Order: sequence, then C-alpha cells, then structure tokens
Amino acid sequence: MRASQLFAPTLKETPAEAEVISHQLLLRAGFIRKAAAGIYTFLPLGWRVLKKIENIVREEMDRAGAQELVLPILQPAEVWQESGRWELYGEEMFRLKDRHGRSFCLGPTHEEIITALVRNEVNSYKQLPLLLYQIQNKYRDERRPRFGLLRGREFIMKDLYSFDRDEAGLEESYWKMYTAYSNVFRRCGLKFRAVEADTGAIGGNFSHEFMVLADTGEARVVFCPSCDYAANVEIAQSVPQPLHTPDEQLPLKKVSTPGKRTVEEVCAYLGVVPQRLIKTLLYEADGQLVAALVRGDRELNEIKLQNALGCQKLKLAEPEQIRKIFGVSVGYVGPVGLEGIPIYADLEIPYLVNAVAGANADDYHWVNVNPGRDFLPANVVDLREVRVGEPCPRCGHPLEGCRGIEVGQIFKLGTKYSEALRATYVDEKGKERPIVMGCYGIGISRTMAAAVEQHHDEKGIIWPVSIAPYQVVVIPVSVKDPLLREEAERLYKELEAEGVEAVLDDRDERAGVKFVEADLIGYPLRLTLGNRTLSQGTVDWKWRKNQEEEAVPREGLGRRVKEAIQKSLEELNAPGT
Repeated sequence: MRASQLFAPTLKETPAEAEVISHQLLLRAGFIRKAAAGIYTFLPLGWRVLKKIENIVREEMDRAGAQELVLPILQPAEVWQESGRWELYGEEMFRLKDRHGRSFCLGPTHEEIITALVRNEVNSYKQLPLLLYQIQNKYRDERRPRFGLLRGREFIMKDLYSFDRDEAGLEESYWKMYTAYSNVFRRCGLKFRAVEADTGAIGGNFSHEFMVLADTGEARVVFCPSCDYAANVEIAQSVPQPLHTPDEQLPLKKVSTPGKRTVEEVCAYLGVVPQRLIKTLLYEADGQLVAALVRGDRELNEIKLQNALGCQKLKLAEPEQIRKIFGVSVGYVGPVGLEGIPIYADLEIPYLVNAVAGANADDYHWVNVNPGRDFLPANVVDLREVRVGEPCPRCGHPLEGCRGIEVGQIFKLGTKYSEALRATYVDEKGKERPIVMGCYGIGISRTMAAAVEQHHDEKGIIWPVSIAPYQVVVIPVSVKDPLLREEAERLYKELEAEGVEAVLDDRDERAGVKFVEADLIGYPLRLTLGNRTLSQGTVDWKWRKNQEEEAVPREGLGRRVKEAIQKSLEELNAPGT
C-alpha cells in the first residue's frame, strides 16, 4: 500500500470526547470515526487489525474442532420469550416491530437462536458433541456508551456454543475453549490473565473472564502469586478474619449518638474501631426489601448479594422509602428488632462480640450487640468485597491485585437454555435427555482497543506484529530525490515479493511528519532511506516497540525483514510467552 493512496486521516489534536488512551489514539491515528454515541466506523487501518484478530480467532476455533456459521442479527421475540429473557434482559435490548406488528430484537447475544436451531436439527447422541461459532456484530443499548470501543452499542464479537451429552462432555468442551482462548490472546501479543467471574445475565454456574492487564481497565482482579487462584473482585472469595474480642457478652445498651450517621462519625463518638460496627444496608430485591450486614470496615459486594438472593434486579433502597417504612433515617438502621424483612449477614458478622449497630431510632445506636443473642440472620453468606493483601482462599498467601479489560468470557450453561427451549437428544438407551451447553465469547473490537491500552507510548500505538495493520513502513526522507525515490520503490517491491505487508510513504511531506505519523499509527518496523545511508549501502532499521535504531545492509534486506517478522510471530505463537 502506498501512503499517498491510503485512507488514514490522522488528527493532530485529541478529540475532547475521547477519555481513554485507546479511544484517543484510534481516532487520532485514523483507525475509527464516530457515527453516533457508542457506534463507530472502522476505517481501512482499523478494519485490517480487526480482520487479523478475527483470523487468529478462526484458526484457534477451527483447531479446536469448531464449525463456523452465521446466525441472524434480527431475532424473533418468540425464542426469547421461551427462555424467559425477553423481559428479563432489560433496557439494553434493542426491540423493534415489523410492518405486521411482530416483535423482534437486534441480537445482544445468541443463546436462544442457536439453541432453537440445534433443537430442530439434533435428536440423537450420535450427533453430539457440537461446537458452533460465528463472528458478527452485536447490539446492546448501553445506558452510557463510553471509552470508545471498550463500551459501545454496536460491537464485533465471536460467540461459540458447545452442545454435549452430559457434564463430562461440557467439562471437556469448556477447558478446550479455555486453552483456545489462551492461545488467541497470546498470539495477539497481549498480557492477560484468566480469572473466575460472575455469570451475569448469560447464566450458568461457572465462568472465567479473560482480562488484558492494563491500568486503565474497569475491572479489578485479585490473584495469588503462590497458586493459580485469580478472580474478579465481583466474586472473589473472602476468608473471614475474626477480631480479637472479649469472651464475655455484655448487656445490650441503647446510647445516644446525636447526628452521628456515618461509620467514621459513630466510631469517633463512641471510641470504637470500625471493625466492631455492624453496617446495615437496605436493598430492594425484585421489589422486596432485604437487609445486608457487613462490618464497618468492609464494603458490601452487590454481585454477591444478588447471587445469594437469586434475584433479577437489585438496588439500594431510597432514604425516603426507609423513612416511610421504618420511621428512621439512613445511618440509624440496625438488625436488632428489625422486623418484617430477611437479614443476610456476611461471614464475619457472627464472630463479632459486643458490637455497635443502629437502634432503628434517629440519633441512637445499640452497643454490646451480639449476633445470635440479639438478632438471628436469615442467612450467613459471603457478602463483602475482597481486598488486596487478604489471605488467598485456597492457600492463604496474601492476594495481589491488578486492573484489567475483559476481552473474553466462557460459561458453563448446563441445561438452562436447553430445558427452557426443549432442546433434547435420545441417548444410547433410548431415553430423552436435555443437551448440556456452554457458551464462549470474545470481543473482537474490544480486543483491538485493549491492545492499544496495553501497547502504546507518548508517541502513539505500538502494535504487536501479529495484529498490526501493516508490518513495515518504508520512508524515503525525500521523494523529490530520484535516487531515493527509485530505491524506496525497489525495496517496497522486494518486501511485497517476500510476502511482507508494507506501506511505502511516497507522500511529498517532510521526513519529520512521516516519522511522527508512523509512530502514531504504530507500524512495528520502520525502514528509512536517506542520502547518507544510501551512499553507504545501508538502510536505517528501527523497531517501534523499543525505538532501537541501527544501520543494516541494503543487500538482501527483503529476506532479512521477512525473517525478523517471522521470528516475532513465532515468539507470539510459542506457548508460555
């Protein structure tokens, strides 16, 4: 490709709307353009990166024995109503009607439509297992689309679905995809970590997220450097850490705490540590009020609470609602004498002795509160958010933390969708059984953005060789010099003959402008031809990732570049890199 013909409109200034570095650089370097909030056009450079990511994904899916198909983006409401998700999916689903008044949606995901397909075509154990996948646009009406490609309303995704006879088959399919995903992200040149995760709206009982490690990541991860435990903080298991407390339970006592509502205010006023305070939070779960208890020094994890309750919708109760029902202000609610609603207590609450809690009366708290004596929780479950430094739930080693960008997630669905949509098969004994399913997604466009978040510097993008739009850029310092222009042309054609993906910057621009744009776009290798190097029979060779520059012989350069590119690709393909 010649730069004079390449449609890559770069920007000198960063658009004000771009908050994160991937959004800024992909706009500035001419990879994407905004069409509407959360909706983007991919320009030629961006499309080439996406196709390379897609090709890596296809190779790994095909290697794992999966078959590619294409499912409809426009999906009838009936299959979603069968699964029960038409109403439950929420406002993120784009819904529409055709001219006959029939309801459809733009596919946010494809569990229903592919289960219906398999239901109609598979009826015998001899047809299983199956691994079916597609690469396609998905549509979700995000409340706040932001961060460019990281949270959009239209995005490109690979979704694969496994269909097995039993749980043993699902186990094999799941770990086959776990390995394939690890291969994909390694080949894309990304530093990543697979972590245990919440299954969310997709459902199922077990899941891993694949996180690209980046300081700008929205997700927080804890992991153990001593064993293989790693989890999103949404579901990370906590180990109860009891306090050193007195053995004797003192009599319950109501004390005045005028105007003291927060943990800090109450603890300072009563002279107690936050670890001895019971924090009572009221939530509305599918329209019903529940109370959740954690220690004063802890934060409640709403995902854990929602999973413990098994509810679809969870939100913190409004202060006006609390006042209307209990006649008390937020900050004075406590578990003692709290009637009419179930109480869910974190695992650490039963260990407290002579604790402090709201007295369900404004300006008053109870002291010497003892769980089991003064109140009985309906359930005691893990509700708190794990922090860095706490003991690993598996080996006890202190946990470490990092931030990440989710680029893929795999799920064990079990029979959630097959039972709802009646997707069954007949086993060897003639008995009808539900198909056991899994689903596995990779955000193709999100992976592109995550790569930029992880690989950039103050000059621009630093693409891994495997997903770079072009591998090499050839820059003659002056196209007005016929010798330089002719030699650049020869080198460019030599690279093409070797199968190297190259751009010849044949524009009549200053060399400095070309260098700046080459760094901004992120070509992995830059070859510069100048009068000095040409007279010496050399070319300036510079890797984008480390900025190391050296003069290399011009003779045989095409072959040497090919070998260098191939070596870089082999390093990415090697297990454990």
